[in-house]
Amino acid sequence: MKKLVPLFSLAAMVLITSCSETEPTVEKPYNQGINITPIPLELTQKEDTFKLSKSIVFVSGNADIDKVAAYFSAKIKASTGYDIKTVKDKPASGYIDLSITPELDVNDEGYTLDITNQGIDIQAKTPQGLFYSMQTVMQLLPAEIESPTLVKNIAWNIPAVTVKDEPRFKYRGQHLDVCRHFVDVDFLKKQLDVLAMFKINKFHWHLTEDQGWRIEIKKYPKLTEMGSVRTEGEGNTYGPFFYTQEQVKEVVAYAKERFIEVIPEIELPGHAVAALHAYPELSCTGKPIEVRNIWGVANDVFCAGNDSVFQFLEDVIAEVVPLFESEYFHIGGDECPKIRWEKCPKCQARIRELGLKGNKEHSAEEMLQSYFVQRIEKVLLKHNKKMIGWDEILEGGLAPSATVMSWRGEEGGIASANMGHDVIMTPGAWLYVDKYQGDANLQTVTIGGLLTLKKVYNYEPVPESIADDKRHHILGAQANMWNEYNYTGEEMELDMYPRAIALSELTWSAKENKNYEDFERRIDNQRVRLDMHGINYYIPMPEDKGPYTIKYWGDSVSAPFSCNFVAFTDQATLDFKTTEPARMVYTTDGSEPTLKSEVFTKPLTFTENTTLKIRSVLLSDKMSPVRTITIEKQTYAPAVEKEKDAKPGLKAEYYKGYARTVAELNGKTPAETEQIATPLDAKYRVKNYVEVYADDFYSHILTGYINIPEDGIYYFNTDSEFWIDGTYLISNEKDNNGTARRFSRSNKSIALAKGAHAIKIIRLGAIFGGWPTQWDPVMLSIRKADQPEFVLMDASYFK
Repeated sequence: MKKLVPLFSLAAMVLITSCSETEPTVEKPYNQGINITPIPLELTQKEDTFKLSKSIVFVSGNADIDKVAAYFSAKIKASTGYDIKTVKDKPASGYIDLSITPELDVNDEGYTLDITNQGIDIQAKTPQGLFYSMQTVMQLLPAEIESPTLVKNIAWNIPAVTVKDEPRFKYRGQHLDVCRHFVDVDFLKKQLDVLAMFKINKFHWHLTEDQGWRIEIKKYPKLTEMGSVRTEGEGNTYGPFFYTQEQVKEVVAYAKERFIEVIPEIELPGHAVAALHAYPELSCTGKPIEVRNIWGVANDVFCAGNDSVFQFLEDVIAEVVPLFESEYFHIGGDECPKIRWEKCPKCQARIRELGLKGNKEHSAEEMLQSYFVQRIEKVLLKHNKKMIGWDEILEGGLAPSATVMSWRGEEGGIASANMGHDVIMTPGAWLYVDKYQGDANLQTVTIGGLLTLKKVYNYEPVPESIADDKRHHILGAQANMWNEYNYTGEEMELDMYPRAIALSELTWSAKENKNYEDFERRIDNQRVRLDMHGINYYIPMPEDKGPYTIKYWGDSVSAPFSCNFVAFTDQATLDFKTTEPARMVYTTDGSEPTLKSEVFTKPLTFTENTTLKIRSVLLSDKMSPVRTITIEKQTYAPAVEKEKDAKPGLKAEYYKGYARTVAELNGKTPAETEQIATPLDAKYRVKNYVEVYADDFYSHILTGYINIPEDGIYYFNTDSEFWIDGTYLISNEKDNNGTARRFSRSNKSIALAKGAHAIKIIRLGAIFGGWPTQWDPVMLSIRKADQPEFVLMDASYFK
């Protein structure tokens, strides 16, 4: 029977002691209780502690165990100063005994742990199990044990417990895209240190893309000479950035020491533009093509009818395989448009040669993709590698030995498992950590969507619709970190953590042992461990207490819409919340909030112009970034007299060409002018996120009037530049500078009197942060202060 520790009872046992007669120790609140994460299978607490000291020794029986002991000895020495030696003979006390026991009743990564006041006895079937047991021991110590430098005034006490533990799933993965934005080897090593701490055992390294080829291939040097560089929409050069083969070996070896398997991904047959830029003869057209500087899906892919493509890929695989010890090789296989294949004589000849015929489920070109994937599978099998692909590899028939990563929801994984294929669950709704963790207006731009820590934690990787005798095909789950909108490693970490810790528990711990409220308590301790590794994790910000929604084309979508400019006429009352428990402190005198500032406990009411600064505070006293809110008393801006010849709707002026700033439109003559009913009716949008070419770029200037139904405070939301009554209200050019304009982060409010008000909207035609503005319609949304919902302004506002 599984017995879980009463997690809140340990505080009384870890008393303030001293590590010397002269230096009193200090117990931090986040170190109270048992904070092991992921939570073990079974744990029983006893009435004692084991004291770590300089006289402690590791007991080891062979060279493999010696390596585990040496790894943790080095970590312990860095933070405590204790130089723990390794011996072969177990003393009567003061030891950490690491023992391989093949008959132990746990799986290959499992272990048992028994801690008394005399010593620590650990048993496992494998060195990997011993490694994980020691990670558990480290998590029983104060969080400062992870410090890379000496820490004083800490009692290095470990509670006496017995533990039996093993992972629920054998695949516990973290993915990292280094193609859209690159990180160096030191950054990768830092992530591997942290992933190992939380018993994550797979690192999926996404190395090739439309936007960059990031691994050296000696036979094809132009892949990195040309394919690792791109010219951004803003005009700057990004790159060359890539890893040499020696650097790849270095990362793989570093991961191996931490029992992490590094899985390479070489994308095919799509997401290959960087390679095609270097070697255009591998495409269907053979024409020159630039490394892609926008996100989304490219039409140009490897030509399936060209045998030289397969020779190229075989050569690439032959160089990549020896660099990695993983049993797996990821080939991508996703988002491969068939537009080029449909018109390519070579591809159509291949279809005829193979006798491929479309049916109700799949086109002939989809079956051609299956042929492509299965041909590469045979190459990988010659190298003794198992193929992994995204769930599109199901189209046209699944390769016999393939493992499927289900990302477009769970359906692909369910279908694959029920067919008897192994599956790794990584559905975007739960495990794509490139989404917002809280209020979108208070974070850097992401791909969109809200994915809270709680939602990640509560994901269940084995859907009920999988047959009982097929559930073993679910190998585990993986979190994916795509980096279209993360420009630096610090921004990547902000998205990854602490959600990667939630992944560790949902893939390791028994389903019945999971408890989000307790996980939320333990995360305070784990965040301090992240501090010790210099991780830039997400801290929940003070958000406007809603909820608010925004209505798009008849569908109401829950959305955070905190606003940092609050207008009022008589008084304004502001209330705040956080997505995780955290106290909030604030100032109203313009100073930065500190730990000694006023604590937010109830809604704040303002009757005068005020600058409110507010931030969250964790249990460790670490603080979030400051949120600055301008609170401005206004009189209702009077309605204006419409021009006599004013027509219903808006005057739309379209300026052909590329423009990055509003100033670039000054003095220019529009290529076309028309009257439209609403901003959504503006022309020259490239729908469905397809290719954007130079002739597609148009800037829009929309002018006219909006009708305000009654006096009030109104909030506006747009991803364009917005003026009202001559006031420059929203400037995404300023507020989203250097990032994608895809989502506005600068909602504003204003006091407006009933009646007509002159407006101007400017939407620039350019690529910002990899996002072409032409992909989105021109939108303007409005919300009255006392209403919870933003609505798209329809024709009734522009009569």
